[in-house]
Amino acid sequence: MDLNKAMIIGRLTRDPEIRTTPSGAKVTSFGVATNFRWTDQQGQKKEQVEFHNVVLWRGLADVAERFLKKGSIVYVEGRLQTRSWDGQDGKKNYRTEIIAEKMQLGPKTSGGSTASGGSAATEQVSAEQPAATEEIPTIQISNDDIPF
Repeated sequence: MDLNKAMIIGRLTRDPEIRTTPSGAKVTSFGVATNFRWTDQQGQKKEQVEFHNVVLWRGLADVAERFLKKGSIVYVEGRLQTRSWDGQDGKKNYRTEIIAEKMQLGPKTSGGSTASGGSAATEQVSAEQPAATEEIPTIQISNDDIPF
């Protein structure tokens, strides 16, 4: 049995790039940064940042285009895929991406952070669903509900 699954929660490192294939399918890509924090044996706090490339197709691409921007918090679930191409210099280049199957938008911020309380908006969309055309429902969350 094989399993190819990636799940990340992080912040967008750039605005989503939206493209359309010749067949008319919408595709969006963006970067997500995730942080890993720990305390070393000397008691010093350490942090390591990882950067991930994310690709969304069709309905998910529509949602990302409408609601995501640099700095947005997002949960992405999908599969890893590595593609390769020959560069102009003749070298083979590789890029590993998360091909998203599900996505959940993080707390909606309006100029500031929702970490101080207040309302936040979330929406979960999967690749099997068409893109949502309604406004994102507003729900109440507490700081304990946020995993970062």
